[in-house]
Amino acid sequence: MDRIEKLCIEKGLRMTGQRRVIARVLAEAEDHPDAEELHRRAAAIDPHISIATVYRTVRLLEESGILERHDFRDGRARYEEVPDEHHDHLIDVQTGRVIEFHDDQIEELQRLVAEKLGYRLVDHRLELYGVPLSSASGDPKQKPRK
Repeated sequence: MDRIEKLCIEKGLRMTGQRRVIARVLAEAEDHPDAEELHRRAAAIDPHISIATVYRTVRLLEESGILERHDFRDGRARYEEVPDEHHDHLIDVQTGRVIEFHDDQIEELQRLVAEKLGYRLVDHRLELYGVPLSSASGDPKQKPRK
């Protein structure tokens, strides 16, 4: 039994065979798939899983605090298991690849900014959008690096 399935059971969610397949696909994902990609992967295991079942399942898992939904400006909701430890994301705008990272200096700076503005930071999300340095000079929208 994978971690997502265990969390579902702990939260009292009914685990049908199709939900188990979707949970397994999500648990094995090393990327941040959207519902269509989840459906493609799940249907390879069980061809009877409909896209509607995938959408209902990810909505249920999100509402239950098991999945986190991201909108990385590509017009599609993408999902990942709620992480044990905080991390941020760098999105390659050319390929859509999502890179997870953690940087203590950025975390401290965000805390200091909130404090300076009179707040105690309780949560945040950081998404950086970029192109590989090897591609930046060829992009007419990018300013040349000096």
